[in-house]
Amino acid sequence: MTTQEVANKLVELCRTGQFQEAQNSLYAQNAVSVEPEGSPWGKAEGLPAIQAKAEQWANMVEEVHGAKVSDPIVSGSHFACTMENDVTFKGMGRQQINEICVYEVKDGKVVKEEFFYDVQPPA
Repeated sequence: MTTQEVANKLVELCRTGQFQEAQNSLYAQNAVSVEPEGSPWGKAEGLPAIQAKAEQWANMVEEVHGAKVSDPIVSGSHFACTMENDVTFKGMGRQQINEICVYEVKDGKVVKEEFFYDVQPPA
């Protein structure tokens, strides 16, 4: 798959809440995920670690009030999109999370994802 094809498919799957399917079908086994400094998630290396991080995040969510994913912008082996999430976390209340997501593609698979957002201080 080209970078554009990977980008289009990832956005399509994320828009329909199929995050696990996106990881299973589009990510390399040695992919890396990087969160902003100060985030409780840090860095995950390898697809199993990325999937565990996603599962942990999902288990923290009490309710999703809304989510939006922009169309991807592609340049060479990278693409970016924005994601907006309106969620209530268990014991942490409702939060708006707006992030820029940057992905690197190699051999038709996502090999790196990096997220940029304002880290909220603990309540």
